[in-house]
Amino acid sequence: MLRADRLPGSLLGLLEEFRPCFTAPTFTTFALLAAGLIARPAGRTVCGMLTGAGLAGVWHHSRAHRFFASAAWSADAVGLVVLRLVTGWLIPAGAPVVIAVDDTMFRRAGRRVHAAYWGYDGSLKVPRGGKKLSRGNTFVVAAVIVELPFLRRPVALPAAARLWRRGGPAKTQLARELTGLIAAAPARRGRAVHVVADIACICSGLRALPAGVTLTGPMPRHASLHEIHPGLDYPPARGRQRGRPRAKGARIGTPAELAAAGPGRTATVTRYGKTATVIVHERRCLRPGVFRSRPVRVIVVTEPRKPGLALVTTDMATPAEQLITRYAGRRAIEVAIGDAKNITGAGEARNRRPRAVERTVPFALFTQSIVIIWYHLAGHSPAIARARRDRAPWYATKACPACLDMIVKLRRALIAAQFHPGVARQPTPEEIRAVHLAWAEAAA
Repeated sequence: MLRADRLPGSLLGLLEEFRPCFTAPTFTTFALLAAGLIARPAGRTVCGMLTGAGLAGVWHHSRAHRFFASAAWSADAVGLVVLRLVTGWLIPAGAPVVIAVDDTMFRRAGRRVHAAYWGYDGSLKVPRGGKKLSRGNTFVVAAVIVELPFLRRPVALPAAARLWRRGGPAKTQLARELTGLIAAAPARRGRAVHVVADIACICSGLRALPAGVTLTGPMPRHASLHEIHPGLDYPPARGRQRGRPRAKGARIGTPAELAAAGPGRTATVTRYGKTATVIVHERRCLRPGVFRSRPVRVIVVTEPRKPGLALVTTDMATPAEQLITRYAGRRAIEVAIGDAKNITGAGEARNRRPRAVERTVPFALFTQSIVIIWYHLAGHSPAIARARRDRAPWYATKACPACLDMIVKLRRALIAAQFHPGVARQPTPEEIRAVHLAWAEAAA
């Protein structure tokens, strides 16, 4: 049984940051359910969290279900605390906050699950030519992209999530709401906010972001680009022009035509943990179909024997090399969502009521962020990657911990903390056997 007074001090200190989001009894439920979700290697349902916390038969299961279905707390408020911890501990002072947004489906079964529907599921593995169709709930997720000293690639920490419903606001509108929530948070502290998104989010729904927030993402091959009309940069004096002023200049064409119009420059960029030399074509222009008359920057990246990449951004100051690296970091949110489904257990809950469905997945996503923050502050050791190589010798080049390594380290810290009773006596054989079993199960 996990006890709040026997949680590791390093974890309890992080969880205490969330106390203002809950009442006193609800905070105890939050802390132990989060610890139970971390401690449970499989079956991460609501009752599974209760079992992982060692409270099955101690608390009635309705207390855990009531926490998600009717207790007075806000997922947005909890996410803002995660954002404050990330910006305070993982991002250098004054550095911008990079936010990746994406949507994903969490598969669910049952007729009465709130907002469940049949739709496209990109993570579903099907035979060639088959349809990736699943039934479940779709969430729009916003995650903070950070670089940690012991990792070679950026990592994404979910800090906000909203349930998408058929007939409700569009996914891009939810993404804009989450971006606005983060941009208005006190944790931002005057930092610039840079949003990176996939091609579906580079649309009119995210055209008007709050001040100090930029948007970067890819363009389709058929995107139409135009020169900036001189009247936009140097408007004529009043009274010297009749009729509506022109909003765009001469047509440039598609991104491929922009790249073919002139020679590019050689640049060195770092993406996905590797450094490569590419050819960059850059121009300040208009993309009227999305941004209307707002000037943007278009960056076309070409490499030998590889398909080109065309990026559009409202960030007019950052060098192109950094923008390419920033966009490449967007892949971290896809990795984080996969880890949330397969390692943390997000989406395994079987509750059906509206508020429970809306809050259970964000709860699991935020718990994953707490695990990464804890690991950065108190859990990292170079011996972890070495021990993983010893157990799995096929990972010969593994030098960095994965999300699984982080959560296993915290599970074992939870186990060790529970078996420190504070009295000078020898443990019983039953206690020793329980520790051995729990220690082995933590990595299952």
